[in-house]
Amino acid sequence: MSSPAVQIRNRVPRIATAAVERARLSVVPRARTRAPKVPFVTLVTLILISGVVGLLLFNTSMQQSSFAATSLEEQATTLAAREQTLKMELEDLRNPDRVANQAQEMGMVVPAAPTFLTLDGTVLGERVPALPEDKLDLTPPAPIKPQVLDPAPTIVKVTAEPTPLDATKTQARKRR
Repeated sequence: MSSPAVQIRNRVPRIATAAVERARLSVVPRARTRAPKVPFVTLVTLILISGVVGLLLFNTSMQQSSFAATSLEEQATTLAAREQTLKMELEDLRNPDRVANQAQEMGMVVPAAPTFLTLDGTVLGERVPALPEDKLDLTPPAPIKPQVLDPAPTIVKVTAEPTPLDATKTQARKRR
């Protein structure tokens, strides 16, 4: 067997000659290869079409949301007006003058001496029946009109004496 150092020396010249042979340059004609255009054009077209369709769908959904928001705003306005109307009706129904008038129309009267019931069931005060004569007059009296607003009438007598201007008009009519 040979030593490893001898083997390396024999290999080096062989590797060098192989490298030199590979390193020799030679002129090779350039080969032109064209990339296929159809796949690229198809890809760009698909991207553009998907972008346009996406924008169209986005715009449509935004319009639908806008219509829904407008509808909800109109409904909220209508409901707010209805709520205000109901509050005004409730205030009118709770008006003490109205409640007192309805009570009197039903025949209720205010008792002359009030009595009170306690929680244990005892009655405080003297029980006296309320009579229709005890009814309160709930209609306020008519306001008195001040004299300044209701002055005495001024009477002016007009006489039918002809004025000089009227006399000339009548003479002109007679001449015609």
